[in-house]
Amino acid sequence: MREEKFLELCMDFPGKLKIIFSDIKIQHTVFALPFAMMSAFIAAEGLPEWETLLWILVAMFGARNAAMAFNRMADMQIDRLNPRTRNRALPSGKVTFRQYWGFLVASTALFVLAAYMLNRLAFYLSPVALVIVFGYSFAKRFTPYSHLWLGIAISIAPVGAWVAVREEISLVSLVLGAAVVFWLVGFDIIYSCMDVESDSKNKLYSIPQRFGVERALQLAFLSHGAMLLFLLGLLFVPVLGWLYLAGVVLVAGLLGYEHSLVRPNDLSRVSIAFFNINGGISVLLMLFVIADCLWV
Repeated sequence: MREEKFLELCMDFPGKLKIIFSDIKIQHTVFALPFAMMSAFIAAEGLPEWETLLWILVAMFGARNAAMAFNRMADMQIDRLNPRTRNRALPSGKVTFRQYWGFLVASTALFVLAAYMLNRLAFYLSPVALVIVFGYSFAKRFTPYSHLWLGIAISIAPVGAWVAVREEISLVSLVLGAAVVFWLVGFDIIYSCMDVESDSKNKLYSIPQRFGVERALQLAFLSHGAMLLFLLGLLFVPVLGWLYLAGVVLVAGLLGYEHSLVRPNDLSRVSIAFFNINGGISVLLMLFVIADCLWV
């Protein structure tokens, strides 16, 4: 009987794993990963060692999966109450809490292993990173500024990649991290505008819920302006030059287009503004940074 159950679980595993990867939106890795790659190339002043790049990718994969799995588990009851999220894997019963827990443990272990393989500082800081990324899942319960927490969580990508290459935290990595913080704050505010009614009903907090959609969109615009200032601040880095500056100019144009898509009385194009444009921003900037680093 136990053998039959074990075989059944093994046969069911690929299907459940596919559901989980779809549920945590693995494609959204495009937000953080490019900034980790940028940081690694800048830190190496060119092409980093292939082994280092590999373990950075593994660390990103593990950390992002662990963070999203924890978020889905922490928000299971809340997701049941939100029309936009009630069909997620846990609220809909497609995957059990136990199965998600196993995925969380495996992803966390993979991240810690990758940090260990990179260097001592990365390994020592790995628990700090986990506390930050896991803590975001509870932020909406007590503060409207949870967007800032998310930004800090994602900024671990460029700071961590710098640590992976140089085994230090530098001003350059912190400036790039700050750019990521304000980028995330801006587009997460825009995305949260869709949940104002649900957040108010379920006593969850966000900037749109606290200040209204119109004021929230203004704050998102200012946040993206701050992102551009931090990106321009990286021009003091010797390895970055005119190619990087061209990339920043294009990013500014895409951010302007993103804000033109969303109006307080028309949120129908938020999804385009959220994923398509911001995914393009991160990948585009990464390509310009890498090109500049290799050009030199």
